[in-house]
Amino acid sequence: MEKIIPSGKSISIGNNGCNGSGSPVSRLFITSSIKRNDLSTQRPGDEDSLDNVAEKADQICRDVDQFISVLSESDRSSSLPNIPDAVEDLCKIVESRTAEYVSRKNQIRFGKVTEEDGSFIDAVIRLSKLSNVFNDFPAGSTTSSWLNRIGIVLQRAMAFMEEELPVLLEGSRHFSDSNVRKSLSLDSRDEDRDTSPRESESIGKDNYPACSPEAVAAISRIASAMIAAGYENEFCQAYSISRRNAFSEQMKKFDFERINVEDVQKMPWDTLEGEITRWMGVMKFCSETLIPGERRLADSIFSDHPPLSHTVSTNFTRPVVIQLMDLAEVVSMTKRSAEKLFKFLDMYETICDLTSTLRDWCSDGSLSEIRHEIAAVGDRIGEAVVSLFLDLENSIRNDVSRTPVPGGAVHPLVRYVMNYLEYTFEYKDTLERIFNQHGGPDMIQPSLGSPFDGNNSSPAPEPDPEIKTTPFSTQIVTVMDLLDANLQTRASLYRDPSLRDIFLMNNGRYILQKVKRCGKMHKLMGDDWCRRRSGIVRQFHKSYQRETWGRVLRILNHDGLQVNGKIAKPVLKERFKSFTAAFEDIHKTQSSWVASDEQLQSELRVSISSVVIPAYRSFLGRFRQCLENSKQAERYIKYQPEDIEALIEELFEGNQASMVRRRA
Repeated sequence: MEKIIPSGKSISIGNNGCNGSGSPVSRLFITSSIKRNDLSTQRPGDEDSLDNVAEKADQICRDVDQFISVLSESDRSSSLPNIPDAVEDLCKIVESRTAEYVSRKNQIRFGKVTEEDGSFIDAVIRLSKLSNVFNDFPAGSTTSSWLNRIGIVLQRAMAFMEEELPVLLEGSRHFSDSNVRKSLSLDSRDEDRDTSPRESESIGKDNYPACSPEAVAAISRIASAMIAAGYENEFCQAYSISRRNAFSEQMKKFDFERINVEDVQKMPWDTLEGEITRWMGVMKFCSETLIPGERRLADSIFSDHPPLSHTVSTNFTRPVVIQLMDLAEVVSMTKRSAEKLFKFLDMYETICDLTSTLRDWCSDGSLSEIRHEIAAVGDRIGEAVVSLFLDLENSIRNDVSRTPVPGGAVHPLVRYVMNYLEYTFEYKDTLERIFNQHGGPDMIQPSLGSPFDGNNSSPAPEPDPEIKTTPFSTQIVTVMDLLDANLQTRASLYRDPSLRDIFLMNNGRYILQKVKRCGKMHKLMGDDWCRRRSGIVRQFHKSYQRETWGRVLRILNHDGLQVNGKIAKPVLKERFKSFTAAFEDIHKTQSSWVASDEQLQSELRVSISSVVIPAYRSFLGRFRQCLENSKQAERYIKYQPEDIEALIEELFEGNQASMVRRRA
C-alpha cells in the first residue's frame, strides 16, 4: 500500500498521547520494545538496568512531546529545527513493534487488545502528529527526508492495522444463531388462523453486533490513528467490507438470497409465501437489530468523527435496504387474488417498521433518497392491498352457483367471507391507513398522510363508526351488503319456504355471531346494525315456525269436530291420521336439515315444542275418549306427547336416517 502523507493540520492527541513525563501505557510499550530489541537507542554511559530502560522510555516520550510543542510554536516559514534523537527512536520502536505483529502469522496478534496494543496506537498517533506538523514547514531536504522516514513507518503500521481490523470485528459475525431463529418466528398467519397472529418472539437487540467493549475501544483508537495518518478512506473501506461480510453471514443463516423478477413471476403462490416469510424475517432482523446495532457500533467507533459515522452507516444501510426492497417490489407486481391479501398486509407492516427504524436511527437526512424509494414500494404494496380487497367483492358477485346447500346449512361462501373479514380486522389499523391513502375517489376522506412519510410517525386515529364512516368501514359495509344480496339469491333456489327460512336464519345468525365475536368488527358495524340483524334473524325464525308448524296446529284445531253438538268420529279419526302423517313428513324432511350451531338447534326445538306439545296434549286429552275402544285409539293415535317431544329433539341433525332409527 503506497501512500504519501498529505499535509494537514495537527490532530490533538489528547489522552491518547504522552504528557511531559510520559504516560504509563506508552512507557510500558516503549520500555518493552527497548528491552526486546537493540534499536541503537542507548547512549554512551547508559546501563542496562530495568530502571534505566524505563527512564529511557520516559525520556523518549518527554523529548518527542517537547519537540512537538516546540514545532507548534515555531515560525512555520523557517526551516525545521534540529530533530532530536527521540524521533528516530520512536520510529524504530513503532517499526519494530509492527514487524513483530506481522510476524505472528498463526498466533493471536492484536486481537487481545492488551495495554501494549493501546500504547502502540498512541505511538502511531504521535508519529502522525509529527508528520502533520512537518508538513507545515517549507519543503527541503531535511523535511522531505523525515516525512519519507515517518511515512514509511506509518505506511507499514497502517497496512497492519487495516489487516487487523476485520479480526477485531470478527466477533460480530458470531451473533447468536438463536436470535436469528427468533427473528424468523413471525406471525403464523399463513395456516393456523385460530391463533392470534400478533404473538411473535422478540429479538435480543442488545446482543448485536457481538463486539466486546474492549474490541470496540481498540477499533475506535485504530480509526483515530489511521484518520490522523491520512488513511481515512482505507479504514472506512476495510470497516465497510467487514460489516458487509457480517451481514452476508447473517443472510446465510436466514437462507435468504436475491430472487429475480422472472423467478418470482413463475413461482407458485405457496412457494412465494415461503419466500415472503423468509423476507419478513430478514426485514424484522434488520429493523429491530441490524440497522440499530450497526449505527450504535459506528457511533462508538467513530465517536470522535460523527460525520464519518453517518457516512459508513449510510453506505452500509443503503445496499441492504435496496436488496430487501427488490423482493417487495417484484411481489407487488405479481398476479393478484384475494387470498394474497394477508401476506401483502404483512409486507406493508414490515416496510412500515423499517421506515420507522430509518427515521429513528438515520434522522440526519442521509438516507432521504432511499427512504423515498421505500415509500414508493410501500405505496405500491398499499395499492395492491386495496385491489386485493376489492377482489373480495368480485368473488362474491361472481359466485353464482345454482346448487343449493343441502339442509339449509351455512353456505361455504359465507364462511369464507366472514372468516376472511374476521382475520382482516387483525389488521384494522393498517387497513384504515391504507384505505385513507389509497382508497380511491369514491372513498376520499381527509388524508392522514402516508405511513412511509418521515413526518407521520403517529398511527391513524381510531374512527368512531357510530358517528362517521371511513373508507375502510365503507368497504366492509359494501361487502356485507353484497353478501346479503348473494344470500337472497341463493335462498330463492329452495322450493320449500320453510327450508328457505332455515337457510336465511342459519346464515344470518352465523354472520351476526362472527361480527359480535370480533370486537373490532362489532365496533365498526355498531350496535344498531347488530340489533337490526338480530331482528331479521328472529323474523326468519317466526316465518319458519308459521310456515311449518302452523298447518300442524291447524290440524289440532277443534273447529269442525262437532256436528249437531256431537263429536264427528270420522272427522276426529281423520284429524289424528292427518296429524300423524304431517308430523312424520316434517320429521323425515327436517331431520336432514341443519342448524348452524347447537344453540340455534336448541332454540328451534324449544320453540317448536312450546307450541306443538301443549296443543297436541290438549287435543289428545280431550278427544281420546271419544274413540270407540282402546284398539281403535291405538290405530289412530300413534304418538304420545312424550314421543312427539323425543322426535322433535331429532330435528335439524342433518341425518336422513333418524326417522328410520326411531321406528326401529
